[in-house]
Amino acid sequence: MEKKHFYISNDMILIPAILWGKPSTKLLLEVHGNLSNKEDTVISMLAQKAVKKGYQVLSFDLPKHGKRADEDYACIPPNCVSDLITVYEYAKLLASDISLFACSMGAYFSLLAYHDFDIKQSLFLSPVVNMERIIGNMMEGFQVSEKRLKTEKQIKLPIGETLDWDYYCYVRKNPICFNWKIPTAILYGSDDNLCEWQEISAFAERYQATVKVLNNGEHYFHTEEQLRVFDAWAEENLL
Repeated sequence: MEKKHFYISNDMILIPAILWGKPSTKLLLEVHGNLSNKEDTVISMLAQKAVKKGYQVLSFDLPKHGKRADEDYACIPPNCVSDLITVYEYAKLLASDISLFACSMGAYFSLLAYHDFDIKQSLFLSPVVNMERIIGNMMEGFQVSEKRLKTEKQIKLPIGETLDWDYYCYVRKNPICFNWKIPTAILYGSDDNLCEWQEISAFAERYQATVKVLNNGEHYFHTEEQLRVFDAWAEENLL
């Protein structure tokens, strides 16, 4: 399979990207999740499947991920939305028929960036659909008050995550409550310890999305069984 590594320019920012497969009228745009990259397991698995179905696939590294880990460009919603819009505009130069796959926080950024865009279908794996709830749960779990976060601006947590006041303010002002008219399929693990089922089910009901729940599945799909289910789900839902 053809695989081209290159960069997409977003003003002064260079976004490392990969084109999988040959040019086609159909293109699948893939957005990875936290602590992942443009060649992670599920990204690569779906890219190979999509190419066999006649797609060309475009994946890329989000800020502070993959080849961008050391760059001075934060992984915050405004930067990620800007990058996603730039990548979409590049994708439209390649194909008229765009579909979307996004995982975890990549789904959250995609919802922010693409809700008014012309996208044929979307596939979401363990999607973050309420970032405010997730941040609030971390604050409660580590006994960080809103007043303290506002005062200190950033607080590093023992789990390796950092609470950021500006990030928190952004997600509170930008909830996922707009029109999302793109036909959407979701794969979710019943033991997901990050995204609560009530948030996933409410999102699915609001936007008429289909949901497959893997019993004992986790937020991060990585075991042999989880990846087998992911592969079958992708085969069934990628048009």
